[in-house]
Amino acid sequence: MADQATNEKPTNVEETKNTEEPEKAEEPKKLSKNELKRRLKAEKAAKKKAEKARLKAEKAAAAGPKKPGFAKTENEDEMDPSKYFENRQKHVARLVSAGVNPYPHKFQVTVSIPDYIEKFSGMESGQHDEETSVSVAGRILAQRRQGSKMVFADLHADGAKIQIMSQLQHYTGDEETKDKGKEASEAAFYEIHNALRRGDIVGVVGFPGKAKSGELSIFPTEIRLLSPCMHMLPKAHSSLGQDVRYRKRHVDLLLTPKTREIFCTRAKVINYIRRFLDMRGFLEVETPMMNMIAGGATAKPFITYHNSLSMELYMRVAPELYLKKLIVGGFDRVYEIGRQFRNEGIDMTHNPEFTTCEYYMAYADYNDLMEMTEQMLSGMVYELTGGYKITYGKGEDKKEIDFTPPFKRVSMVKGLEEVLDIKIPNLDSPEANPFLSETCDKLGLECPEPRTTARLLDKLVGEYLEDTYVNPTFLMDHPVIMSPLAKWHRDLPGMTERFELFVAGKELCNAYTELNDPVTQRERFMQQMNDKAAGDDEAQPHDESFCEALEYGLAPTGGWGLGIDRLTMFLTDSQNIKEVLLFPAMKPQNNQPVQEAQASTEESESK
Repeated sequence: MADQATNEKPTNVEETKNTEEPEKAEEPKKLSKNELKRRLKAEKAAKKKAEKARLKAEKAAAAGPKKPGFAKTENEDEMDPSKYFENRQKHVARLVSAGVNPYPHKFQVTVSIPDYIEKFSGMESGQHDEETSVSVAGRILAQRRQGSKMVFADLHADGAKIQIMSQLQHYTGDEETKDKGKEASEAAFYEIHNALRRGDIVGVVGFPGKAKSGELSIFPTEIRLLSPCMHMLPKAHSSLGQDVRYRKRHVDLLLTPKTREIFCTRAKVINYIRRFLDMRGFLEVETPMMNMIAGGATAKPFITYHNSLSMELYMRVAPELYLKKLIVGGFDRVYEIGRQFRNEGIDMTHNPEFTTCEYYMAYADYNDLMEMTEQMLSGMVYELTGGYKITYGKGEDKKEIDFTPPFKRVSMVKGLEEVLDIKIPNLDSPEANPFLSETCDKLGLECPEPRTTARLLDKLVGEYLEDTYVNPTFLMDHPVIMSPLAKWHRDLPGMTERFELFVAGKELCNAYTELNDPVTQRERFMQQMNDKAAGDDEAQPHDESFCEALEYGLAPTGGWGLGIDRLTMFLTDSQNIKEVLLFPAMKPQNNQPVQEAQASTEESESK
């Protein structure tokens, strides 16, 4: 084997290479004159750019670090809102990446802006109190720069405003920045003012003083962003359309001082009513908002569904029957302020959900309630406005309303007969309905079906009595057929001891001596059921549990109800009920809320 291996002829690598044909070298591609010129030009431009960058770097190095200052910003007032929102998103993202929390958990406020104004408004123009440190918070609704070292801003909170007069010479930043020295404080000054935008919520630490112009200001040593406003705010409230104001009440409240005043007045109205009743020994209570029977008022209810009970329930149209049960139970004076829900039309004076006050007073009748109504409303108007007269309406419809007591009193049927110069038959007689129907037709009044006697009479009264009352007027002594829960009149057969108070043509109060006879109450309910069968959706249902409660004994009682929304309308000169409701009912925009609700329902059902 060894000999055989030595006899083998070794392979000659060089020979193998020589037997292969040599590869031809690739000849360089010849450039055209134009391409050669282009490349030379690009090379020259690159050298020039590099040289420019080198000179710029040398100049910057010789000048030292760039001094902080105000950044140049785009004209954001003219910017597209979506672009503005995108810029704010990027800014917040930069803050987060830099370790800054744009939504801190807490900022210690030592004084509110209204208290700040009260405490320091007596300072002299140009006076500063650098020894006093305060911290306030609010929303910036305007800001402007003056020179390179000063920024003015308007800080709003609690319906009040002060000026932020931020000067570089006073600004130190937080304690950590302050310890780093003057340069760090200067950088912090420009950093916060470059970041802030109109609408941002900020906390300000500084000292009080007044500008030379006399405007009360705070001179900041530190400003902290508490919550950025991501959306562009309109320039002024006049640019907000009515629809936007109602749908985005938060924006309306930010930009429209009058809107805030309206809801402050509304709160004062409710507070006055509470004080008035509390001082007279009434107890405030709460009753159910979902009921198996929609009783207590002549109205069409909303229907909801209770899953656990597997039954439909009605949103309450009035708390009346529950409150009277409490009188039966021994609470002689009770009241409730709360929401009612009626599935009716939406117009200038009606909203599907609204706020009322109802009170019930044992051993009182409708005469006592009229006196209390005069005392409450005249006293409220005087306390809130400083007098008994208010103006209501715009342009030609503007009118003066006088709440000076006593108020005018008109008996319903007698008053209608005097105005129309007619004699109305006994309302229980067969002649009453044809007579009222013919009278409506003669006068051109439309009364849709069912044309019951009560609906025909209500149509005539609404047109020829209610609409004519400007000053507060008690419309009294309603027929029994219109008042299923009121007690019969002691002196007028077929009538009840009931009154409604009308102001500027609008119903404000409804009250009566309560019916406490269970037998008569059942009869009234049965009549209402007949009206419902005839097509009257607003007729009251039979509530047997209430009739049973009456059988335990209801003391002679007066019951009273007031529409708080309408009263607020009068006291704030608001012609639309939506102006006095923080979040009024609105039609959906492009069915979006409806689609979202349906999608949510389908998703929950699939689970």
